[in-house]
Amino acid sequence: MALLRPATGRAGAVGIHRQTDRKRANLSHASQPQNPGCRLNEAELESWARQFQQAGHAVVADSGDADVIVLNSCAVTEDAVRKSRQTLRRLHRENPEAKLVVSGCYATLHPEQAGQALGVDLLVPNADKDRLVELTQRQLNQDSAPAFATEPGESVLFRLGRQRAFVKVQDGCRYRCTFCIVTVARGEEKSRSVAEVVEEINALHRQGIPEAVLTGVHLGGYGGDLGLGLDELIRAVLAQTDIPRLRLGSLEPWDLPEGFFDLFDAPRLMPHLHLPLQSGSDAVLRRMARRCKTDEFAALVEQARARVPDINISTDIIVGFPGETEEEWAETLAFVRRIGFGHIHIFSYSPRQGTKAAALPDHVATR
Repeated sequence: MALLRPATGRAGAVGIHRQTDRKRANLSHASQPQNPGCRLNEAELESWARQFQQAGHAVVADSGDADVIVLNSCAVTEDAVRKSRQTLRRLHRENPEAKLVVSGCYATLHPEQAGQALGVDLLVPNADKDRLVELTQRQLNQDSAPAFATEPGESVLFRLGRQRAFVKVQDGCRYRCTFCIVTVARGEEKSRSVAEVVEEINALHRQGIPEAVLTGVHLGGYGGDLGLGLDELIRAVLAQTDIPRLRLGSLEPWDLPEGFFDLFDAPRLMPHLHLPLQSGSDAVLRRMARRCKTDEFAALVEQARARVPDINISTDIIVGFPGETEEEWAETLAFVRRIGFGHIHIFSYSPRQGTKAAALPDHVATR
């Protein structure tokens, strides 16, 4: 059985504790709060937890009981990198006897730094995440007990008091917003098949989970490598599963095809869209290499509310992007008031080495 334990600071960690004839896995996660990457980290951790369960391991609530701890690290901001390093040190300090596995964006972007951290026994880059459980068992000698692998397991999420599952449907991003390091860490886009997603959601529903959230680095780009669109995946999930509630993760505003809002005629699709704006100033949006101007964004929100009157629109805003003036910030404030978002995730700009924004002039001083 395996444990998923969210941590403040949000990178991700898995641990396995060996009992006499059964092993336990402890999974926790730490990634930047209110960031799409967080949802993806959670989806990956939940998937690993289920795979550890199926292999005969046990989910435990305390990393101190684990034989193996797996950290799914984050690098979306410098603060997330700092917290990932702190989490590595803390996990080793709390359980120095456990094997420590590190994956995620921090480990992928800074493998030497992460690999030299105290207690790290195995580093799994993002490209090999789908094989993390296999690699952990094989390379760290954590093979499972087959007898337990055949038992039907309770949902890992119920052990956490949760009834919502994050389902990763794609990875990677084709766009290069100038502030974003995640697209570098995650690589090219790769989508899961419709059948695979449907099968996972049906399995979650059989375990009693009533809500699934579709998530990805570039969720709106789902199926670009398969000749499909996200709307086709949504229709398939609604038609081929009975899960009571389906929710969508963050979607870029330019990714919604014509007729997209018709999908919300299905009462099982929750009326919520998270559309990252990032700035309400067109000049700042150009420096960010965003593909949606403010008037286009406003028109999209108007269309959504006309078609789905009870829809909740939330967004992200970056404060202090390089070169941002008081006038540009005032434009953002005015635009935010005009739209009337249901919820806003606000971030201070964090320069990330390897992004174009880091080399832009006139960085805004923090106070």
